[in-house]
Amino acid sequence: MRKYIYLIIGALCLASAVYANESQIWGEMRIQNILGYGQEESWKLGPLFTMLQSQYFAWIFLGVLLGVPAVFFMHYKIVGPKVFPHSEKKYYAFNLYNRIIHQVAAVSFLVIVPTGFIIVFGDFFGGGTLVRMAKNLHGIFTIPFTIVVIPMALMWLKEALFNLDDVKWFLILGGYLSKEKQIIHASQFNAGQKMWYWVAILGGITMIFSGAFMFFLDFKMEMLHNLTGMSQIDLLRAAAILHNVMGFAVVALFITHVYMSMFAIKGAVHSIITGYVEEEEVKFLHNKWYKKLKDQGKF
Repeated sequence: MRKYIYLIIGALCLASAVYANESQIWGEMRIQNILGYGQEESWKLGPLFTMLQSQYFAWIFLGVLLGVPAVFFMHYKIVGPKVFPHSEKKYYAFNLYNRIIHQVAAVSFLVIVPTGFIIVFGDFFGGGTLVRMAKNLHGIFTIPFTIVVIPMALMWLKEALFNLDDVKWFLILGGYLSKEKQIIHASQFNAGQKMWYWVAILGGITMIFSGAFMFFLDFKMEMLHNLTGMSQIDLLRAAAILHNVMGFAVVALFITHVYMSMFAIKGAVHSIITGYVEEEEVKFLHNKWYKKLKDQGKF
């Protein structure tokens, strides 16, 4: 089943690329629309966009790219990872559907994030073929993420709702600042995972729409113009600003999610690959969920 799902997603990506290559919006229509830019501007976003694009966006992305991993490197060296035995009882927590949806989203992010940085630092890379390739891959791998983002949002919505236990989790940062293992009163998803869920879902959807505005920049959207009073160039600039600002949070939390699942908790990433979670890991890090599973005889 997994093979067929991957084949469908791959076919959709190729079909989209072919359509984009043959579309007139990258031909004569683009020239006509560009000539019309600046003829009417309702919000006058030009100076703001130019300032942010030339002076701030690249530096903030560089800070995220270097700063967030640096913090986690220090955490790994000073505090160290939590290690749990993988020989204990296991519980089948994530079915095949959960895992495929998550893996499609994960692979999409693993391409979208690096190519996004190449686009942001296009001048540093000298432009040309590399940056154009990054732009195309960035757009193509948005398609599988777009396909799975709503199913992913729905399948984990209940588990991602915040509660009072999450306030306590934030106060102690989930015990990650302690070298010792601590019993953490958390449900199936802890507060950090819930925060990533909402940033990935809401931020991802926001970036899909804002990215689509920029990618298909020459499609006239009269409805949005009538609702907002914004001209086409206003909409493009607003989309670019929103895409970049939301990108700061998505990239920072994505790096955090990768570090936590692959390094801070040794072996945690295997749960979303095999579907099984380890008893001791659940007992310490998701104690509220553990008690529920224990009562049900799952452990």
